[in-house]
Amino acid sequence: MGKAVAKKPVPDDPRYAQAVQNYEAGIRAMQEHKFEKAKTSLQKAASGPSKELADRAMVHLSACNQQLERGATQFKTAEEHYDYAVSLINIGDYVTAREHLNKLSQQYPKNDYVAYGLAALDCLTGHLEDALRSLDEAIRLNPGLRFQARNDSDFQNLAEDPRFTELLYPDPGTEMLPEDPSERYQ
Repeated sequence: MGKAVAKKPVPDDPRYAQAVQNYEAGIRAMQEHKFEKAKTSLQKAASGPSKELADRAMVHLSACNQQLERGATQFKTAEEHYDYAVSLINIGDYVTAREHLNKLSQQYPKNDYVAYGLAALDCLTGHLEDALRSLDEAIRLNPGLRFQARNDSDFQNLAEDPRFTELLYPDPGTEMLPEDPSERYQ
């Protein structure tokens, strides 16, 4: 009588077990509406050794992506919304970025970084007068942004403009003068 050869089932493969864990974690995260977390887990499951599990993970991954696209405009904080708008600028989606920054500007009219973001976007899109106005507003709200703007390549279209230089390198003592920024560039 020969030795009985037990067939090792695929589920005993540690890579398969890990893929199943990732798949289950992805499904749980989806049920909790944590689509970014679900996406990460499902991507790991999709790259596992089981084609069947990978196929199921891909179906759920597609659903996660749809949810993320739909929910992209729902942000927990103004900072999160601003970061999203900046990411749109960075990929060259200026139209959508402007929609988001304008919405933020309406919601938070005295927010320095929103004004700064609009200034950068205006400069990148050739709206130099608007860029100067927005940058002036941002610096008025937070003078520290003056230093950030000096090294920000988004403002290269204004580099030769003397008004830009004035904003970034004011005469000593003039920084505290009260002024209506809307009158400066008319």
